[in-house]
Amino acid sequence: MKGRFDVHVYYEDTDLAGIVYYANYLRYIERARTEWVRMLGIDQRALKAERGVVFAVRRLEADYLVPARFDEDLTVLTEPKEIGGARLVLEQGVWREGQLLFHAIVTLVALGEAGQAVRMPANIRRRLQ
Repeated sequence: MKGRFDVHVYYEDTDLAGIVYYANYLRYIERARTEWVRMLGIDQRALKAERGVVFAVRRLEADYLVPARFDEDLTVLTEPKEIGGARLVLEQGVWREGQLLFHAIVTLVALGEAGQAVRMPANIRRRLQ
């Protein structure tokens, strides 16, 4: 299932030229992933407390295509591409009125309390599909 997250560009998100600072795109897609997981009914705090499992970014490929600017409204789309035992690959894009501004492939891994990769619980994998 795809996720959609809307973002408004504030002055604090931009550089002196009024262009969104590159690192803020990572913040936008992180927020979008959090909301997508919540939309799927996955409680990350409960997952950590009850099973000791958290998700961490293992790899990220990013393409900055067109700049976003101060006071624009953007949309972040999140879509799962691969779901493995311990790994999840997502495609995320930041859009402005139908134009792709930023594209990322994000690889997440499920980690146990000791920081080692662990299998995602089956009910979590089912919700992600």
